[in-house]
Amino acid sequence: MLSTSATLFIIGVGLVIVVGGILGFRLHAFLALILAAIVVSLMTPAATVEWYELGKSKTEIVETSDDSITLKKKESATTRVGGQYLLLQQDRTTGAIETIATASIERFNENGNAVANLDKATTEPITWEETIVVTPQQRADAVSFSKQTVGDLVASGFGATCTGIGILIAMAAIIGKCLLDSGAAEKIVRWVLRLVGEKNAALSFVGSSFVLSTPVFFDTVFYLMIPVGKAMRLRTGKNYLLYVLSIVMGGSMAHCLVPPTPGPLFVAEALSVDVGVMILAGGLVGIGCCVFSFIYGMILCHYVDVPLRESADVSLDELQQIADRDDSELPSVFMSMLPILLPVLLITGQTVMSTYLKNVPAESVTPMLASLNDFFVMFGNKNIAMAISATLAIIMLYQQKKSSLGELANSMQSALASGGVIILITAAGGAFGKALQQTGVAGIFGDVDGASTTAILSIAFVVTALVRLAQGSATVSMITGVGVMASFAAGSDLGFHPVYLALAIGCGSKMFMWMNDSGFWVIGKMSGMTEWETLKYVTPMTSLMGIVGLIITIIAANTMPFVQSAM
Repeated sequence: MLSTSATLFIIGVGLVIVVGGILGFRLHAFLALILAAIVVSLMTPAATVEWYELGKSKTEIVETSDDSITLKKKESATTRVGGQYLLLQQDRTTGAIETIATASIERFNENGNAVANLDKATTEPITWEETIVVTPQQRADAVSFSKQTVGDLVASGFGATCTGIGILIAMAAIIGKCLLDSGAAEKIVRWVLRLVGEKNAALSFVGSSFVLSTPVFFDTVFYLMIPVGKAMRLRTGKNYLLYVLSIVMGGSMAHCLVPPTPGPLFVAEALSVDVGVMILAGGLVGIGCCVFSFIYGMILCHYVDVPLRESADVSLDELQQIADRDDSELPSVFMSMLPILLPVLLITGQTVMSTYLKNVPAESVTPMLASLNDFFVMFGNKNIAMAISATLAIIMLYQQKKSSLGELANSMQSALASGGVIILITAAGGAFGKALQQTGVAGIFGDVDGASTTAILSIAFVVTALVRLAQGSATVSMITGVGVMASFAAGSDLGFHPVYLALAIGCGSKMFMWMNDSGFWVIGKMSGMTEWETLKYVTPMTSLMGIVGLIITIIAANTMPFVQSAM
């Protein structure tokens, strides 16, 4: 077991490599994250890695006595009477893991918990708080894992992340490319604008940017929507700052809270949060933050007027042409929205069905309900749902542009090249996060059983916010934050559903946007605002949204913890 100072030193080295590599040496984020993962793994002793792996598979101790222990029933276990367990402790000085006692199950009590007789291997009193109970096979697996080379350990974290999110990000990249090239994204913006009216244009920008930022990255959404915002300023002659802030607030909240955007998708996978649950919870918290930030924006714009200026991306004459573009050149609203809404409906439908059936007796499940569940099990799978959506988006692009198969292939190649870079960065972040967890970082913050919900969520928020302040990328800050905090999401020890931890991490990534963030420059340069104006008006809003999101998350976690024994 590493000391707290040694663990902090190793983590510090890893963070310095990531932040210093990206900012100081201009390394690509993928290279910085992989290098940090390798260095952290090299510095972490094998015994510490073994102890971490044992902690993942340990059996919870319910009750102890001088000659027996009671072990919590595992829903998926096939424990039999006579099953053997090892009681392990780690020497604080040498780090060696020792078997201090063995236990044999003799019976099961009325709660289904296993009562095991102790066969002590030491005469010293057992410190139960520092003891891990595992089976001999689990001990052997942990020893084998810890003896892997550093390269294998890093590759293991990298591969596990790719397994969870690789297909999703690739499909999201295809969907985003098709939405942009076919004109579907612009159609959505115009449709929402007509729905709410020009006087509520800012509201339409919030909704449009929020919806579009789920499959399309924030920078791209801002590129898409800012010309429309400028064109609206030409029509109304006012509220330009509110239009800019509205685009930012909707897009940035979806970017950090709603999958399949890479950041929240990665966090959900790392914390074993169902993607459908993350979409629902992230959407609700994001909407709450947008309501607050919209009120902030209206108050600010009552006192501040930012003029519409020429910018490098588009001239004022070109803006007028955008405003006058014929609607017939764009796809229908239904086809434009389908690639975005279909996967959300399928994935959340699968989540709702599985949750409902858990609470329904088997004899009450009708054939129709069973068939509906089979449908969602098949098509509500996140990878299948996104693949269906991507296929529909490709068909829409082909029909709208009348492109040749060669041109269509080039568009897909471009989309996958962009998505491939994101997959590499995110998977490298997974490797780095796993390396951080293997240092025993969770132990720094103490026993979560004694920590309050507010304390755990606040720590997750602060850790992520500090990384965001240091290196600028919201996605990298989420990856790093969940790497530090993921060890807390272990069953019911949290006292609340791990989706709240994911939301706190996402909200932390909204803090402190400044010059080291590419989004800062995209917003400033594309909108025509100066650096000082961007710092003065945009940065406070995004930070306040993060704080409001944390408050909403803490209130929800305390009032509706949704603790499930199966989690």
